[in-house]
Amino acid sequence: MKKERGIHELYAEDSEKADWLVWGRKTDPMTRRGFIKKSGLLAMGTVLGASIPFAENFPGGLIPAALAQDDDPFEIPGKDGLIILNDKPINAETPPHLLDDDITPANRFFIRNNGIPPETIDLTTWTLEITGESCKKTTKFTLEELKQNFEHHTYQLQLECGGNGRSEFNPPAKGNQWSVGAIGCAQWTGVRLKDVLTQCGIKEDAVYIAYYGADTHLSGDPNQVPISRGVPISKALEDETLIAWAMNGEDIPLQNGYPLRLVCGGWPASTSGKWINRIVIRNQIHDGPKMGGQSYRVPCNPVASGTKVPDEDMCIIESMPVKSIITFPKSGITHELGKSLAVRGHAWAGDFEVSALYVSNDFGKTWHKADLNPPVNRLAWQRWHATLDFPKIGYYEVWALAADSQGHLQPMVLPGWNPKGYLNNACHRIAIQVV
Repeated sequence: MKKERGIHELYAEDSEKADWLVWGRKTDPMTRRGFIKKSGLLAMGTVLGASIPFAENFPGGLIPAALAQDDDPFEIPGKDGLIILNDKPINAETPPHLLDDDITPANRFFIRNNGIPPETIDLTTWTLEITGESCKKTTKFTLEELKQNFEHHTYQLQLECGGNGRSEFNPPAKGNQWSVGAIGCAQWTGVRLKDVLTQCGIKEDAVYIAYYGADTHLSGDPNQVPISRGVPISKALEDETLIAWAMNGEDIPLQNGYPLRLVCGGWPASTSGKWINRIVIRNQIHDGPKMGGQSYRVPCNPVASGTKVPDEDMCIIESMPVKSIITFPKSGITHELGKSLAVRGHAWAGDFEVSALYVSNDFGKTWHKADLNPPVNRLAWQRWHATLDFPKIGYYEVWALAADSQGHLQPMVLPGWNPKGYLNNACHRIAIQVV
């Protein structure tokens, strides 16, 4: 495999990304993923029990991945190996080495809940109502009517929590402290949302759709809705936006939305409502719970860390940024000097396609281009493979960096700060001990 150019050359054509790179290297000490002063790097070698080749390239303040990882599992019915972040509501992420499948298994798919899932589900009485100011004909469908009256479609679609990676931001942001595992790319089966909306009739003034689900508010108040979000009508009418009842050919797990959910691939997973029983066609941007204020919004313009941003200066998150993970090998392995190491993972880019994937084992000084598979369909993640060699024994990290079809690159360490800790698409990295 050919050795590629240095990271500054990769960023040279985009001055804004170059600024992000410099900002990432100069940032203040950070949270549990661990930022320390670069002067402490030699001490890290003692803790790791090895020298650190290419230490001069290590970004200032970053704790080695070997010390930052946390893979403790938590038992959740129907799930395997997920890490619990919160138990009311249940929120759990998947360690990256358990995301190695091309299609994410249901038992490895992350959980992001805002309320309490419905306790009683009767498929014979479950209905989905299509209504709203911009709906010509309010209609209720049973599950069987949805399955019988509309063509079925299956797509592999990536869903990622908008707060995935929140644990790295400083000042810390409130909310689940996701690492990198709030991502999954399952195979979803259902009917196209646009087919259902079209049958009910879409008025010319329609600008947005939104969902309501059967989950209940954490307070127990039946009059409060835990979350009701949506997407612009243009996203709703894409071929890949589904009303889904199956994941990987089986019923969707309860924690992931059984018996019916929206799937809006490439956008924050909060737009893919679960346990849905009503969809509204709106003549305005939806104003339901978790749509206003600072929820799932970032500053419209970059701000300094810790800035208090007025609500009116926050913009709704739409397409997610380009990102990648390393799924093999697992972080912390020991590797024999003189042998090549095969590494692989996935990359995705919101509404767009990943155009290239690079890996580095010298803390980003040089990058090697990986082999990258095309997506199996639009909005699916992409598998990548690479092989790396190590010049001498010691502690190394493998980093992955993706570029999308719009020319955007992942930042090496951290993108710009935002109050809610959204959209962290910094390079994923794993620890390797070469002996």
